[in-house]
Amino acid sequence: MGQTQTPIDLFKGWPNPQLLPPHQINEAATHILSNPDNKDVLFYGPDEGYGPLLHQISKWLSAFYPTQPIPPTRLCITGGASQNLACILQTFTDPIYTRNIWMVAPTYYLACRIFADSGFDGRMKAVPEDEQGIDLDYLEKALRISEEEANRAGNHVPKLKPAKPWRKIYKHVVYTVPTFANPSGRIMSLQRRRALVRIARRYDALIVADDVYDMLQWSSSPSSHISSLSLDRAGLPRLVDVDRELDGGPIDTFGHAVSNGSFSKIVGPGVRTGWAEASEAFAYGLSQTGSSRSGGAPSHLTASFISDMLATGTLQDHIRHTLQPAYHERYHIMMKAIREHLVPLGVTTPQADKEVAGGYFIWLTLPPPVNATNVWRHAQKEQLVTIPGPKFKVDGDENNEATRFDRSMRLCFAYEEVGLLEEGVRRLSRIVNQEMHPSSKTSETSCG
Repeated sequence: MGQTQTPIDLFKGWPNPQLLPPHQINEAATHILSNPDNKDVLFYGPDEGYGPLLHQISKWLSAFYPTQPIPPTRLCITGGASQNLACILQTFTDPIYTRNIWMVAPTYYLACRIFADSGFDGRMKAVPEDEQGIDLDYLEKALRISEEEANRAGNHVPKLKPAKPWRKIYKHVVYTVPTFANPSGRIMSLQRRRALVRIARRYDALIVADDVYDMLQWSSSPSSHISSLSLDRAGLPRLVDVDRELDGGPIDTFGHAVSNGSFSKIVGPGVRTGWAEASEAFAYGLSQTGSSRSGGAPSHLTASFISDMLATGTLQDHIRHTLQPAYHERYHIMMKAIREHLVPLGVTTPQADKEVAGGYFIWLTLPPPVNATNVWRHAQKEQLVTIPGPKFKVDGDENNEATRFDRSMRLCFAYEEVGLLEEGVRRLSRIVNQEMHPSSKTSETSCG
């Protein structure tokens, strides 16, 4: 009977098509393109990006984050978080001199290919996280060992990328999603953020923070109505904010953190537009990446549409009145189903005890001896698409027992139709129960 069930996708980390704003984008595009003074949006743009969008983002972020006002000079328009990660590596790393890429694990696994393409195959290292975020004792010990090895090898200066006035080559890169992490949903605590910045300064590491889910936040209590919450302000400063202000500010002009932002989760992946924020020297250096220097900042035309959406408040309204309520509902439907159908089986989730929830994902830890990959295989037979924890390990660091995630799974509540979320969790609970009690497995005809 499994083949006749309705397919349910709890894997795909995409927005639901019904939550995209095509009409608002169309209105913004019409407003921009119907004005003859806006022909510049069809030409090559400036290296740093579309000027009006830089100004709109500076006002928007300044109002949302608990930080000093953000001038446009700290910003650079990008082609989205993934494309910009590649640009950051092109400009600010040397594949020989830069020792390692330190990835908070479980990690956004598709980032591994981007690091590998920049010459870091075999040098991506997993750093475990706990309920407060990145394990700093583990990281600092590993950084110390890495530096000792580099010093013994005489790796003291960049080998392939000579000095340029617009760039700095970092010794290390730390990659993290500090707020509503993909996949774990965790939030790095303020104490950890401050300590991580101090470590980055000490070891000359660049922290690349994917800050792509920050505005998708709501109360983790199902009894709190969405309209009663204050959701127009972030609860914590970003790592780039911490680096800007901690202990008197950055220790050099480039700083040690960059915020990698994207409109993919709040407008639509197809707009291919994002932004980076860092020190003025870093933002300018990023704008001088060869591809931007040649053709101007990416996504110049769609940047103008998004600028109009921010200027009119259309995007802010879409986030507040469409995305936050919809994801609030979806999250709590799935969490309720998890509490009813999975928690009694011994499944746990880090989201359970948090005051604020957000993002797209819920991370599950299965009870022993259940294996996530086996659950994933059996789920496919039940027309349920999931993704097992081992997919979120760091490429090349598979032997690290602390970051293999053999008993973990990620569920996405954003993409699938809302009416199928609870049924997806029900199917998953049946499979987990069968894996816990293999002798009592029922036939396919009796488990539909």
